[in-house]
Amino acid sequence: MGFMVVDDSEAIVKLVRFLLELASHEVEVRHSPLQALRDAARLEPDVILLDLMMPELDGFELCKKLREDPRLSGTKIIILSGKAYDFDKRRARQLGADGYIVKPIDPSTFLDDLNAILASKMELTYWGIRGTLPVPGQGSLRYGGNTSCLSIEVEGEPLLILDAGSGIKKLSDDLMSRRKGRLTAKILITHPHWDHINALPFFVPLYVQGNEIEIMGARHGDMNTYKTISAQMDDIYFPVTIREFGARVFFRDLREESFDIGNFGINTMLLSHPGNCLGYRIAYKGASVCYITDNELFREESPSYNPEYNERLADFVKDTDILVADTTYLDEEYASKVGWGHSCVNEVVNLADRAGVKSLHLFHHDPNQDDDAIDRKLDQAKSLLASMGSPVECVCPAEGSSYLLGMELHPGSH
Repeated sequence: MGFMVVDDSEAIVKLVRFLLELASHEVEVRHSPLQALRDAARLEPDVILLDLMMPELDGFELCKKLREDPRLSGTKIIILSGKAYDFDKRRARQLGADGYIVKPIDPSTFLDDLNAILASKMELTYWGIRGTLPVPGQGSLRYGGNTSCLSIEVEGEPLLILDAGSGIKKLSDDLMSRRKGRLTAKILITHPHWDHINALPFFVPLYVQGNEIEIMGARHGDMNTYKTISAQMDDIYFPVTIREFGARVFFRDLREESFDIGNFGINTMLLSHPGNCLGYRIAYKGASVCYITDNELFREESPSYNPEYNERLADFVKDTDILVADTTYLDEEYASKVGWGHSCVNEVVNLADRAGVKSLHLFHHDPNQDDDAIDRKLDQAKSLLASMGSPVECVCPAEGSSYLLGMELHPGSH
């Protein structure tokens, strides 16, 4: 891998160069930011490491100018700075930096720190996989019994949380046990049915000063996202109101739209479900996850079948790495559940195959289904995919399971 180190400190340059060359990387050094700007496009390094406090151009200016050059679109930019302020880290991200390492450099961890940034991986974790109601007991020991909640985590980016069913309590416990420093998170709500929002008051980071959390979801007529969340925490229903939040908490109404969160690209689509329900496509540097729950795919013989909607949805999830799809019912169960707003195995499998998704994750299981029934659901889906000759992989994720997406760049390779 080719590196360019831009720093006016001879001592830092020597140390960084030594560590990188020891790991068999190629290293170019520039003490002048202007010289680095002139040479970067010609050399096209894989990674540029640059200081913030330099003469001629400071690191922010240099980062911005480098990011404006289309020839460097594939180059990673990492800040090496003695400034540990949150403001500088945020500003670096805003100007296009991929990561930030605070000096002094620890030689024993430097390459690991680089690799964590260069990995560019999304980690998708399941905290709740059920629909409608939590299911405790012997029948849910393998897959788990909590309702909808997923997280998507990338080092240096805001934490993304999909829905706030009872699984968000497990996510909260995990964050409080391992996370140091302030948390920036975005909670993307599909719709305000109870199994998707009713554990939000138990998300402890909302009560911690210094955290910044934005809650987003679809508006329902005169009920915006703020009213929806605050209403369920009215003191008639719950002893703690949103006035007790210690974090900086923001609310945002979403429609069918596209927007960015850090380096994540987010697209939304209204789904086939009672009321306004949003599906999300979340992309990060070439990898993507589509979260499509709650959603009813009607069978072709149904009077409610809408081929135009099905095609729009197939286009929305096309070629995604992971499609998390409402697959509430086994095929034989669906006949008595038509119009309830949820899908069966056959229609979800057809969608995944038609859209060319890489991996299908069956999700939002009916509370009457135990672990064995979910096993049958997975077998049913795999059998259908095999009969179609489809390359789509299919899994039923369990609570606590994680999946990594993205291409890892290993220090030591070139």
